[in-house]
Amino acid sequence: MALIATRRSVMTLFSAPLCAQSHRVRIVLAEKDITVDIINIDLDDKPEDLSDLNPYNTVPTLVDRDLALYGPQVISEYLDERFPHPPLMPVDPVSRAAARLALYRIERDWYSVAEEAEANGMKLPAKSRKILLESLVASADIFAIKPYFLSDEFSLVDCAILPILWRLPAYGIAPKDIPKPIADYSKRLFARPSFKLSLTEAERELRA
Repeated sequence: MALIATRRSVMTLFSAPLCAQSHRVRIVLAEKDITVDIINIDLDDKPEDLSDLNPYNTVPTLVDRDLALYGPQVISEYLDERFPHPPLMPVDPVSRAAARLALYRIERDWYSVAEEAEANGMKLPAKSRKILLESLVASADIFAIKPYFLSDEFSLVDCAILPILWRLPAYGIAPKDIPKPIADYSKRLFARPSFKLSLTEAERELRA
């Protein structure tokens, strides 16, 4: 549920510098060129404001006037509807459902691994690294079908995928092990101005 927050004149995002879930929201904000005050917090020393806004005390948390939202997918869809250009979800119900299903699988299969890595100083145990790599290999052909993930247009699905792909070297997955369709997709989309703008200094250092 949404909470009443202290009124702010500018939209505010509580984020963390290495949090993949925060990163996907930052990509949406950059893609839509939304004016936002990004507050990067230390997850070991969270501000009191955050627990007042979000009962789970997690990032990302978005504040827009009197509205506080949490959960990256809730935030992303809100931003897409609140700022409809460019649209980041398909218009027709069938395509929207397919996009949401892809997001559901990415959340379960890949973001669970990201959260494990973040809890372990960005290091991924060998078993989890193997599971993630096998999942990437299994999905490689899908990346070759269209310019974006199952779409001719950049979407919220791409916003969710890119933070994981950016972090692969930090997770211990070598470039030579990444299937070519995924490597090509990554190279193209990492070059997008919005993606470059979305990166924190800490995230840039993951590939320094």
